[in-house]
Amino acid sequence: MKPPRLVLLRPRNADNLGAVARAMKNFGLTDWVVVSPNPELLEVPGLHRLAVKSGELLESVRRVDTFAEAIADCSWVVGTTMRQIEGRRRLTPRELAGAAGERGDETWALVFGDERNGLVNDDLRQCHALSFIPSSGAQPSLNLAQAVMVYAYELAMAARSSAPAPAPAYADDAALRQLRASMELALTASKFLWHEDRHAVDDLMGSLQRARLTKKEAGLWIAALRTVARHG
Repeated sequence: MKPPRLVLLRPRNADNLGAVARAMKNFGLTDWVVVSPNPELLEVPGLHRLAVKSGELLESVRRVDTFAEAIADCSWVVGTTMRQIEGRRRLTPRELAGAAGERGDETWALVFGDERNGLVNDDLRQCHALSFIPSSGAQPSLNLAQAVMVYAYELAMAARSSAPAPAPAYADDAALRQLRASMELALTASKFLWHEDRHAVDDLMGSLQRARLTKKEAGLWIAALRTVARHG
């Protein structure tokens, strides 16, 4: 699953942008765009105050004048809103993470509105899907950076659970041959074999080969069998 581009429409608070940068750094997000007609928005005092260890993200954020510019290369655009829009389903952050994984878009956007009004009707019409964070009716809206944190966490957890576990390094043929030789020595020294009995060794080696020994496990077997052979 590719991480989204965060699109922030008309943000008002420099501290929020700094906090968003920190949330992005927490969960490995790097692509973000601010849509604002104010060319000095990203230069106001306080921008770096909450961007702890995330200064490089404040250097890389792009500012554009229109929403259309921010999402021009995105094949999926998801708007976040607490409003219920007739005829349009809203995904929770967890459902969104699952859908993003299934779709596999190369470039997609997750859109947040300003701190006061959120996304307006015209913004929502330009979004392909909608999402919301289930929250208490007593205070349904979240701070911008908090909302980003919730989505970033769910996306990171979904990506982690879907990532294939690294394959272990299995014992190669050379290691298995070495293991067989060590087994013959140990079994002969311990008088389990009075003479070379290939059938017995084949059977014992067959069980180990079916177990798909790792290189580390094969090395331990070889060391153990050589110890047995030395002490007979």
